[in-house]
Amino acid sequence: MADRAQRAERRTDALSRERIVEAAIEILDAEGESALTFRTLAARLQTGSGAIYWHVANKDDLLATTTRDVLARAMTEGARGAEPREAVRAIALGVFDVIDAHPWVGTQLSREPWQPAVMQILEHVGAQLEALGVPEREQFNCASALVNYILGLSGQYAAGARLLPRESDRSAFLATMAERWEQLAPAEYPFVRRVAAQLREHDDREQFLAGIDLILAGIAASR
Repeated sequence: MADRAQRAERRTDALSRERIVEAAIEILDAEGESALTFRTLAARLQTGSGAIYWHVANKDDLLATTTRDVLARAMTEGARGAEPREAVRAIALGVFDVIDAHPWVGTQLSREPWQPAVMQILEHVGAQLEALGVPEREQFNCASALVNYILGLSGQYAAGARLLPRESDRSAFLATMAERWEQLAPAEYPFVRRVAAQLREHDDREQFLAGIDLILAGIAASR
């Protein structure tokens, strides 16, 4: 009886929260959110569902934990040692790259405006704005503008990625979209027709960062 209890204890210790999160990320990346169940997770980890429940309460808890985990890595690594303005850019690109690599993160972030993962992003951005010398009375509005832009555009790109198979040719897709823009009625869409050529050649990541730079420039100008 004692040996059996010791073996169970060793299995529980070996099945850490970190291992569960890593396995969950692998399933989410490969098969999507619908494939993540405690049964499939238990099979991958070669354990029982009860052992997983010891570490996470339910699927929502697991999704929230995995989201916070991948975001924390990206934001911490990118901003470490950087000057405040560059740190904001690094944090923004970190979130963008996470959502690009893990589209399910964008879905999770869109579910609840003030969930812990969103608060995590807000905290990182706000700390850098304070370091930039933005007055306290302006910090919340400035941080909100940046975070809303980061989440909105990153989520938009993630949604677009989910509509296309991973093996899709991006250049061909953009060329097709540019042709559609060019065929719009000139009187109704003069601007869209003019920028159609830029759509053909643009880089999502560079365009995203250009928006961050515009917001930061606006914050600096307002001071």
